[in-house]
Amino acid sequence: MKKLQLLCASLMLLLTVTVNAAELRLNLENPDVRKCLIEATEDEGWELKASYMNDNEKLVMIFVKGTQTRSYTSL
Repeated sequence: MKKLQLLCASLMLLLTVTVNAAELRLNLENPDVRKCLIEATEDEGWELKASYMNDNEKLVMIFVKGTQTRSYTSL
């Protein structure tokens, strides 16, 4: 039983890491969401480098911190 619990916990941790590394999709059409995203990322030291509409007419925001890059795409 303990092995099964350990396996489940390991899978959940792996899934969490995978989701955090993936491109995130938010409702960036909402100005409150954009404002909160910008404020939260600035507090963590991220800088907004680009904001554009992609080929699917979705808003994309790119943030950079050192050599790391995060992109957020609207729903």
